Amino acid sequence: MRVALFVTCVNDTLFPGTGRATVRLLERLGCTVDFPSAQTCCGQMHFNTGYRDDARPMAQRFGEVFSGYEAVVVPSGSCAAMVREWYPTLGVEPPGGVYELSEFLVDVLGVVDVGAYFPHTVTYHPTCHSLRSLRVGSRPERLLSEVRGLKLLPLGGAEECCGFGGTFSVKNPAVSAAMCTDKVRNVLDTGAEVLCAADNSCLMHIGGTMRRQRAGVRTMHLAQILASTEENPS
Repeated sequence: MRVALFVTCVNDTLFPGTGRATVRLLERLGCTVDFPSAQTCCGQMHFNTGYRDDARPMAQRFGEVFSGYEAVVVPSGSCAAMVREWYPTLGVEPPGGVYELSEFLVDVLGVVDVGAYFPHTVTYHPTCHSLRSLRVGSRPERLLSEVRGLKLLPLGGAEECCGFGGTFSVKNPAVSAAMCTDKVRNVLDTGAEVLCAADNSCLMHIGGTMRRQRAGVRTMHLAQILASTEENPS
């Protein structure tokens, strides 16, 4: 199956390892992965801040760049939600077949066991867009549960927002920090070695707080764990 990777701005600029892990995972599962070099921001920041006229040409460009693919895989619930849920409000029809990573694996490829090996304790934070906009449900946890060596620990208050919310954390820093403190407390209560999520923006926010507290908990994107094998442990 020929698919396109929409890597997203955060991953491209700050977490390129997530993009590489996504490609490695998809190729292992038999996909041919293209990376259209003309891709740009999906326009989510502009849209959420009220600059919808500026977001519209970005949405139109997305449609042009990713047209013709059987599927577009997005390792970010927030960006996938922007394309699928909010492009129509801009008068832009999104290209068909845009999937958040766990949706694509479970619903399109029909796999839950992706052949991963990751011998660590992990807890999973369901990000707001993947949970509420895309309604990915238990797909990420089902994928993690099939990883050999991995012990998945339940996260208290899992469905509570971490406080990042893109520009929300900039406009409301005190509230954002307080929400993140609650999330970190719940993460630490699990005793997990690794906090996993499907959005690096949230992991950056939570991870920053944990590093300042010297909590000793790693953050890893879902793609990185699912791409791990005994030959490639991280």
